[in-house]
Amino acid sequence: MDSLNSNYPDIIEKVLQDYADFLGNDENVKIELVFDRERDRYLLVEAGWQNGYRIYGTLLHIDIIDNKLWIQHDGTEEGIALDLVAQGIPKEKVVLGFRDFEQRKLSEFAAS
Repeated sequence: MDSLNSNYPDIIEKVLQDYADFLGNDENVKIELVFDRERDRYLLVEAGWQNGYRIYGTLLHIDIIDNKLWIQHDGTEEGIALDLVAQGIPKEKVVLGFRDFEQRKLSEFAAS
């Protein structure tokens, strides 16, 4: 990663931490942050039990690939891409990886 983009991990971690703080934990379902700076993978996961049912899933998953932030999964209502842009990430550095290439070409963000 070039020095210009070296703050991307910090920004991703801050945004995911903000989501985790907003969601909070209860005694049965925990919000977990998974930061792998060596492989440039960042996740927000929920795990636990609610009303006798297992709760487990990835709410947010972002990878840094070729100096771009690939949003692999976005389980938010509004979309995390706009939060990343608000923190200073240029739209051309954000890829909506959960959409197919044809859909990405039509978005305001990077296609790949």
